[in-house]
Amino acid sequence: MIKPNNLSPGDRIAIVSLSSGMLGEEYCSHNITIGTKRIEEFGLTPVFMPNSLKGKDFLERHPEKRAEDLKQAFLDDSIQGIITAIGGDDTFRLLPYLMEDKEFIQAVKDSPKLFLGFSDTTVNHLMFHRIGLQTFYGQAFLCEFAEIADEMLPYSREAFLGCFHGFHSIRPSGIWYEERTDFSKAAVGSDRIFHEESHGYELLLGDSVFEGELLGGCLESMYDMLESKRYAEEGAICRRYRIFPEKDEWNGKIVFLETCEEKPAPELLRTELQALEHAGVFDAANGIIVGKPQDEQYYEEYKEVYREMFRDKDLPVLYNVNFGHALPRAILPYGAHVRVDAVKQEILFL
Repeated sequence: MIKPNNLSPGDRIAIVSLSSGMLGEEYCSHNITIGTKRIEEFGLTPVFMPNSLKGKDFLERHPEKRAEDLKQAFLDDSIQGIITAIGGDDTFRLLPYLMEDKEFIQAVKDSPKLFLGFSDTTVNHLMFHRIGLQTFYGQAFLCEFAEIADEMLPYSREAFLGCFHGFHSIRPSGIWYEERTDFSKAAVGSDRIFHEESHGYELLLGDSVFEGELLGGCLESMYDMLESKRYAEEGAICRRYRIFPEKDEWNGKIVFLETCEEKPAPELLRTELQALEHAGVFDAANGIIVGKPQDEQYYEEYKEVYREMFRDKDLPVLYNVNFGHALPRAILPYGAHVRVDAVKQEILFL
């Protein structure tokens, strides 16, 4: 796997809208101001790619323009990193424009850059995994850097610093935050509602210590890649380019999974996990780590689904890890070899 260089102060960072184009809407203008300032506080220079601010309607109609921005970011030697604006639900539409572009694929291999995003960006991550580039799951421009509180959430800020000095360990956050209901300019300066963390990492099944390489993403995105429930053509396109890892590629992996802001009912969670099981994801995996559910909705019900699904598989399952749609967010590097220790409440990068 090709590993990009860590970020350094002075680096230029491309901002790309690969799925939703909401970053370009007027109601996000204050987020652009806040996010730009925050990125600059890290000593970085944000570069909004030419199509990233053209709005939802334009980018929905022109997936080729979204793909063009990503390609140009890799071709531009002055850019060292790429951060997605936010997720969405149709980034798979970029695949034909990227996976059939030999110049793009060669640029990824010749000029690897740090790539950061989560949610629907799972499809992009797995695309890069197929190409052979290590990428980083966990944060986005609108969600982290454009946070409208007076400061970036401390745990998330510390996690992003790993992009500079490397990743050493992940531990539970002492607090978690509810999702906002008001993201408007009028709400700038307001703090999120937060709660003390009362659970920590919970070992649901299996050995308390296990290790392997990280591979996974947003469960709903992975389910849609397999079952085409949202877009009829998605499964065929992903299969055409072998985007979803094949059965043997999951051997020895620690599978990381998290649920999206749609907060799927426990019955749907079970269906999604069964689809991954049918695809062979869990057959020879070394373990599973599960992201904290957003707002802790279905917290106990999800635990029971995981216990029921994996009780007979002799597979360790660690629950309530700070990554995914619940805040704050850690960053998980694809392909990183980690040791999970439920007793020490630690995920250690080896």
